[in-house]
Amino acid sequence: MKKWLIGSLVGAILLFCWQFLSWTVIQLHEAEALYTPNQDSILTYLSGALKKEGTYMLPTVAPGSPMEEMEALGKKMDGNPWATVTYRQSYSHDMIRPMIRGFLVDLFIVFCLIYILTRGGTPPTLRVIAGSVATGLITFLYGPYTQHNWFQTPLADLYGHLTDAVVAWGLVGIWLGWWLNKRKA
Repeated sequence: MKKWLIGSLVGAILLFCWQFLSWTVIQLHEAEALYTPNQDSILTYLSGALKKEGTYMLPTVAPGSPMEEMEALGKKMDGNPWATVTYRQSYSHDMIRPMIRGFLVDLFIVFCLIYILTRGGTPPTLRVIAGSVATGLITFLYGPYTQHNWFQTPLADLYGHLTDAVVAWGLVGIWLGWWLNKRKA
């Protein structure tokens, strides 16, 4: 169990550090937060038009609308502009709680990965690396790629997430492959 806990802790640190580098220093995700010089007027309009926080698909039909109305809107909108807007009424610059939650999620995921990988005994290093990278690719395909598929996000939005999946989970796999196979002195 000690080996699992240390493996999980170091793996979570690797994931967390890569996430920090990816989103800040390397800026792999800058395509997901584009700048517009009209941001102030857009925010002013949205804060007057939207009365509650949430993610809005524009245009869409009212809840409970019949399928025919949804199909008619789909045909009408074909080839026209549309948007997804995530609206929050108040911004908080507090990064402590999100960082703590993010690290705890990383810790939990790496612990689960170790659990899955070691069910039949400790696998060889290459199998640990492959299993770890597969975990990254699964999370990429199920999360960001599925969003891209259904909401047609620009391909540029995907590159950072794909890089994260391969690099971060590759680093975790290399670490765990070495750590789990390290013999006791």
